[in-house]
Amino acid sequence: MSETVAEVGEFRLIERFSRHFTATEAVVLGPGDDAAVATAPDGRVVACTDMLVDGNHFRRDWSSAADVGHKAAAANMADIAAMGARPTALLAAVSAPQDLPAEWLEGLAQGLAAEAGSVGAAVIGGDTTRGGLLTVTVTALGDLEGREPVTRSGAEPGDVIAIAGRTGWAAAGLLVLSRGFRSPGALVGAYRRPQPPYAAGRDAALMGAHAMIDVSDGLLADLGHLASASGAAIDVDSAALEVPEPMANAAEALGADPRKWLLTGGEDHALAAAFPPDVLLPEGWRRIGSVDGGTGVTVDGQRWSGPTGWDHFQE
Repeated sequence: MSETVAEVGEFRLIERFSRHFTATEAVVLGPGDDAAVATAPDGRVVACTDMLVDGNHFRRDWSSAADVGHKAAAANMADIAAMGARPTALLAAVSAPQDLPAEWLEGLAQGLAAEAGSVGAAVIGGDTTRGGLLTVTVTALGDLEGREPVTRSGAEPGDVIAIAGRTGWAAAGLLVLSRGFRSPGALVGAYRRPQPPYAAGRDAALMGAHAMIDVSDGLLADLGHLASASGAAIDVDSAALEVPEPMANAAEALGADPRKWLLTGGEDHALAAAFPPDVLLPEGWRRIGSVDGGTGVTVDGQRWSGPTGWDHFQE
């Protein structure tokens, strides 16, 4: 039988957790001291943090520990990419009940390290503590590489709205799982392990994107944040959002509307950006709408009725 975290103890647990983390050129001092040290060649550090709670953001009967690690790292590094920066380092803190198997935390560490390593970043430290509810908190650091950050507030009337990555896949996978199924595997896999287009953020910054955001709560909801911050209106062309075959098949089987997944589903961590109208969109980006004067977000010129995405404090 697997040892629990209580049986292993804090310091052995930290040792077992940390041994999965390897350094990169950005790491001066990794886990094992009072604090880690990472380089900041640009002189500025982009930083963000995100929290995943068992039963809210993931379920252990739906996702492996490694899945949760990938998901936690992706959620943070997508935010770094949305600023036009390159992810360089992660810090991970875990609050766990005493009866949690220690091997679960090792799987989490493996997932964190693998996702970070996919973009050349490293996990450089963190913390563990006892708690009644399993909670994973990750902080990500990033390098602007001499560029100015791309914020949410720069969209201008006449700009083109484009996205990189996919939307609706994780939402479809969540519904599949909630109905007791495990397929289509592509949708369930998208829920378990998002695939953010990390490099697309840097490409957008290099091509002069005026504004950018990580689509974590739903396309309409997050475009709403961008529109509000920019003091502009955004219209989405729904015809530009094609329904992929796995999603179409799942929607038919489950009696769902795939358009709602595409427009309001979160956790795929696509990137949405406003580009000047005369810019050739970088590879991987596709036009889905436009910016105009006014306020709010519309779909095909009409206000969207119903929820626009996920709200953590609503049912």
